[in-house]
Amino acid sequence: MRVHHNICCGIDVHKKSVTVCLMWGPADREPEHEIRRFGTMTSDLKKLSEWLKQAHCEVAAMESTGSYWKPVWNILEDDVKLILANANHVRALPGEKTDQKDGKRLAGLLPHGLIRPSFVPPREIRQLRDLTRYRSKLLGNGASERNRIQKVLEDANIKLGSVLTDVFGASGHKMLKALVASDVVEIDQITKLAHWKLEPKIEQIKKALEGKLTDHHRFLIDLSLNHMEIIEKQLIKLDQEIDRRLAKHQQSLELLDSIPGLGPASSKSILSEFGTDMSAYPDGEHLASWSAICPGNNESAGKKFSGKTRKGNPHLRAALVDCAWGATRKKGSRFRAQYYSIKSRRGSKRAIVAVAHSLLLTIYAVLHTGRPYSEAEPPPLSETKRLKKASDLCRKLRHLGFDIALKEKIQIQNA
Repeated sequence: MRVHHNICCGIDVHKKSVTVCLMWGPADREPEHEIRRFGTMTSDLKKLSEWLKQAHCEVAAMESTGSYWKPVWNILEDDVKLILANANHVRALPGEKTDQKDGKRLAGLLPHGLIRPSFVPPREIRQLRDLTRYRSKLLGNGASERNRIQKVLEDANIKLGSVLTDVFGASGHKMLKALVASDVVEIDQITKLAHWKLEPKIEQIKKALEGKLTDHHRFLIDLSLNHMEIIEKQLIKLDQEIDRRLAKHQQSLELLDSIPGLGPASSKSILSEFGTDMSAYPDGEHLASWSAICPGNNESAGKKFSGKTRKGNPHLRAALVDCAWGATRKKGSRFRAQYYSIKSRRGSKRAIVAVAHSLLLTIYAVLHTGRPYSEAEPPPLSETKRLKKASDLCRKLRHLGFDIALKEKIQIQNA
């Protein structure tokens, strides 16, 4: 087999230690190897880096084991060429799994280029990814607190959720604060906090407030409201930091904003997952395969089995599916037409994943070419489809009581 690297290294990563196998030697005889174990403290990893540099290691590979590979990668990436391997592709054989054999197995596969590297974005994008993912987590925590308040209100038989469109809007928030602030619920005083647009619902709001709110309920609501305020402050800080880091990528953000379904927040989340440099992917299909937002490939003996999607990047998948739902509401959009075309045959879940796949291909094309999205004009109908559509329209008009007949329009061009 062809030899790509003469000196390479396989690293088996754990929480407290890493087992490293350095392998070298010509291709015409059995290679030599040396196995060492290092700790995962910064000083230990720096010793590992020095050892690999002294040995003139050309490339090192490690498995993506949870989050334990990240500190090793951060320290070694400036000194040694690194490859992050998918554990499913290079896992050790059953019954022969040890730390030494795992590292030796990686080192044995590296010289011949048998380890397929996973995409690891630059440090700048990885840091931005941490911010956007944390922002999504905070949004989820805020939604949990709102649901918790709703449950406490229902327990106290306060039916604001049945009257107000948004309990946590301007009027609802003021009412909740008033309910928590006083031990005695004065309904007339609380209803005065409602916005003037809610005047037709004043009587319904009074009935909704006729519950039994105890000190226990007030304590729980007060805790949740305080937590929501803390989350809002953290979200403001996160948005400022994200905007600062994306200041030099404004052109890419504007390109993504031109795509139906994508907004400022979703564009930032998507860019933070794979960056703005599309040279890492030969085409859009490779990007879709990396994100696993594409059909699975499972065929044997000419028979096609389940084509369910693989487990890929869950954060990117969630962002794309949310954007896909938004794109289906855009009138005249090809994504809307695609959704309803597939939904009638395969159901809404498969249809929305197909739209998310099309969105990702569009995102790749927009970032790769640097041109904003423009809706393609529908192709002209064939003669058969044109006549069929005309016949269907005439049939509907006759059903409504109109007398109509088809007549071909002849276009005369002046010579």
